[in-house]
Amino acid sequence: MVLLLSRLQTKNNYINMAAGTLAKAFFSLFYAKVHCSGMTGKDNGFGNNYVWAGSLESGLQIATHHRKPLMVIIHKSWCTACRNLKPKFANSPEIQTLSKNFVMVNLIDEDEPKSNVFAPDGSYIPRILFISPKGLVDPEIVNEEGSSQHKYFYSKPEQIAKSMRKVLEKYNLEHFDA
Repeated sequence: MVLLLSRLQTKNNYINMAAGTLAKAFFSLFYAKVHCSGMTGKDNGFGNNYVWAGSLESGLQIATHHRKPLMVIIHKSWCTACRNLKPKFANSPEIQTLSKNFVMVNLIDEDEPKSNVFAPDGSYIPRILFISPKGLVDPEIVNEEGSSQHKYFYSKPEQIAKSMRKVLEKYNLEHFDA
């Protein structure tokens, strides 16, 4: 009788282990799908050589899950400065290389967030904001060569790359998935 109970208990342990393993595998697959499926965004003229998140919300989820910073470009379809920046950005090998360490988001027209958090010094366009791996807009990462009134306005790829490098240096203690 004791031997029979011992065998039943061992069999139950194996069943519980298998069920637990299957549940973990299912959860991992589901979790990865939720957090990584948002990487299907449109380039909106900023370059199809980049991996764009589908929305700000999905970008934030992906960034916090993978502990990566975000680069958020806010622009309008009718904006001349935005149209001028697009080909420079799209064709910059330096930005393309650095972008592998970021979750990239570009928000056009009505996709612009309504919150003032994304307009720290005004709602001019284009604006490029950098968000920490914890999901907070970083007010220290600005265009150092730009206007003191429009700190998040960039017109040259070199300015953007400089801020991207500054972000990577600042969060060097964070783990980045390349």
